[in-house]
Amino acid sequence: MTTLAPPPAPVQDGRHRAAAPPVSRARRLFLGAPEDPRWARPALWAILLLATALYAWNLSSITGNTFYDAAVYSGTKSWKAFFFGALDSGSFITVDKPPFALWVMGLSARAFGYGTWQLMLPMVAVGVGSVGLLYRLVKRDFGVVAGTVAALVLTLTPITVAINRDTNPDPVLVLLMLLGAAALLKAVRTGRLMPLVWSAVAIGFAFNTKMMQAYVVLPAFFLVYLWAANASLGRRVRNLAVAAVALVVSSAWWMVIVDLIPASSRPYIGGSTDNTVWDLVIGYNGFGRIFGASSSVGSQGNGASFGGSSGLYRMFNDIMGGQISWLIPFAAIALVGGLVLRGRAPRTDARRAALMLWGGWFVLHFLTFSLAEGTFHPYYVTAMAPGIAALAGAGGVLLHQAFREGSAAKWGWVLPVAVGAGAVWAVVLLQRVSGSGTVYTVAEAVVALGGAVAVAGLLAGRFMKRQRLLGLATVAAVVALLAGPAAYSVSAATSASTNGTNPTAGPSTGGGMGGGGGQRPSGSAPSGTRSGTAPSGTASSGSSGSQSMGQPPTATGSTGSGSGSGTDSAGQSQSGRTAGGMGGGSQVSSAMITYLKKHQDGATWLVAVATDQTASSIILESGQPVISMGGWSGSDNAMTLAKLKSLVKAGKLHYVVVSSDGGQGTDSQIATWVKKHGTAVSAYSGLYRLDASDVG
Repeated sequence: MTTLAPPPAPVQDGRHRAAAPPVSRARRLFLGAPEDPRWARPALWAILLLATALYAWNLSSITGNTFYDAAVYSGTKSWKAFFFGALDSGSFITVDKPPFALWVMGLSARAFGYGTWQLMLPMVAVGVGSVGLLYRLVKRDFGVVAGTVAALVLTLTPITVAINRDTNPDPVLVLLMLLGAAALLKAVRTGRLMPLVWSAVAIGFAFNTKMMQAYVVLPAFFLVYLWAANASLGRRVRNLAVAAVALVVSSAWWMVIVDLIPASSRPYIGGSTDNTVWDLVIGYNGFGRIFGASSSVGSQGNGASFGGSSGLYRMFNDIMGGQISWLIPFAAIALVGGLVLRGRAPRTDARRAALMLWGGWFVLHFLTFSLAEGTFHPYYVTAMAPGIAALAGAGGVLLHQAFREGSAAKWGWVLPVAVGAGAVWAVVLLQRVSGSGTVYTVAEAVVALGGAVAVAGLLAGRFMKRQRLLGLATVAAVVALLAGPAAYSVSAATSASTNGTNPTAGPSTGGGMGGGGGQRPSGSAPSGTRSGTAPSGTASSGSSGSQSMGQPPTATGSTGSGSGSGTDSAGQSQSGRTAGGMGGGSQVSSAMITYLKKHQDGATWLVAVATDQTASSIILESGQPVISMGGWSGSDNAMTLAKLKSLVKAGKLHYVVVSSDGGQGTDSQIATWVKKHGTAVSAYSGLYRLDASDVG
């Protein structure tokens, strides 16, 4: 494989690998390349083992996001629901995201049965895979030390640990974006078209995981290839045009198929205002997330409190600081220093191209998440972690080399400044949670002592020209800068109170919803679930004794508030969004679910309720399809009065839960009609029975 920089070792490595017999390849896998230090491969395996332990520790305590869990479960019962990403196996309404991450978990659940480890297995795998892939990418251009540091930083990023222990789609998104980066860097080195096409395809699949968020890195990808690719300008422009076509096709194929299917033959697109995926892309999951206002419901910025107010300080505030910002000062200084140090390199310099890529990855995510005025949750920033980790490893190595050699004039002295800034910021973050636990107190002492030793050792080693002292100081710097993230990460892995819908790491620092103190609902598994252990929780009456990823409400759990206060699919506050008269303020108990199953009478759906929250819990407890009439907040136009009448007349639905607190628009019409024509089930408030004879 053609390479431009650094030394020729990778090329020799490639030739050696091609000629090596199978035994040598196996040895290479476990022990590393002959030219690598003896410690390199054992260190990598240790990091991967650490990542696996953090992401998979005590799987039985993992709740996951019941919204996505229910969709995965429904996909195991119906291939139609699987393809569309429907919440229920009857395919009435989809979740408010594209289905690729659901497919990943769903295939595991179909292969091994629905349960905790079956859903978490692919999430842990993609999390660990991201660590290994980042190691390979950074090592390729900056060496073993840089790759090792980058992998360790990503492993110990607190919010990454938290989200990799969850069933939200973000871990899949991160791996796909890293695959796109890997292909792009290969395209830059070789100038060939196909790696660039594969990079576009990877981002396209990332789009089908979390829509517009996947495109945040595209400006960096485009500029890096246009500037640094080993090809003529005309060829670079042509290749980018072809890759753009590949990006559009790989991004839009599912959306186009779904939107071309008649609405009567597919589920309603949850989160949209006009029952199209396109509206979901540009509204609720698109510009609404950035600007806080769009045609889509729920994109008016009501979620800002989950990550604090928008602004450049957001990543450093009390809510976000401990999740992602530990290495931001060091990474920012390393980025600038690294670019300066490579400033006179040729246009096609691979190291500078990689710095541009990781720097663009970091800066674009930082600005997007900091300034977003719409829905924002702390775990979104796990997508920024690879950029920070890569800069910490790559930039740190470049600064260390310049400092050791005394090169590049003033920039040779930036390393102690970067280490000192990182250590000081870590102490500030740990001071915020002072008294929250011994682990944070110990971490603060380690950071303060290690940071002081590191800075003093670096300066003394440089003046005294003692290489061993420089090495010891470097180790002290790594320990000091990672002690805080490690404390938070261990907390995320061992806490029994992680919030499945809005996971964060470390102690709660107030202000935002969802910290480590988030409470889980308890519940039981669908009666249809197969083998597999599940989260802690007692089985509710009227359901099977097994447990599952899903955590349905207790007998006293509310289905939602008729006043319009609630959460979105990631725990988002939705004040002002009314659940209306479709069940927003009623109670659903396990006894009611037992009654509904007993009297389902061949209907496709067990019951129709107001929102996705209620529907997903009932699906997981009963194992039966349940209609969410209003989507996540209750304000989707998924159910109309005409549609309800047709379902009842066809015998596909017999029971509807409505609230007694009124509602507006179609919600109120449905509630009024149900109460007028249905038969109230006196034992359960808000539950009405409807039969074909009730439809005029």
